[in-house]
Amino acid sequence: MSDALMIQCPACGTVNRVPQAKLAQGQRPVCGNCKAALPLSAGPITVTDQSFLNDVERSSLPVLLDLWAPWCPPCRMVAPIVEELATEMAGRVQVAKMNVDENPDTSRRFQVQSIPTLLVLKAGKEIDRMVGAQPKSEIVKRLERAMASGDCSTGR
Repeated sequence: MSDALMIQCPACGTVNRVPQAKLAQGQRPVCGNCKAALPLSAGPITVTDQSFLNDVERSSLPVLLDLWAPWCPPCRMVAPIVEELATEMAGRVQVAKMNVDENPDTSRRFQVQSIPTLLVLKAGKEIDRMVGAQPKSEIVKRLERAMASGDCSTGR
């Protein structure tokens, strides 16, 4: 299925299969369910304690959640990698960022004690955790393992 992107509709949540050939022809994809325009520009979404339920727990895609703070140098090292992954894995993984200083409830819920922490979640449940600055290849390997797994239990 490498010739198609899986893009979640922001309006209704339906995951749509979008052939890359149609995108190359300049066609704009719309949701097969509600006909809303599907986003083509991929980037990490900003998640808050208040939006966690809708943005992460209800996501039909696995979520890579970057827990960070602006004062953290290793967080700034990981940020460009997270940005790249949001684009490269669009439609297969939802990439999100959460500032731990502004969102203590979620950080406490997942017992985040060091940043950056990258969580891989399915249906809001943690299936993998990476603490500290990680190379892109390691993050990709762990995401691919999560996508291949149907298991939603904690893999730590």
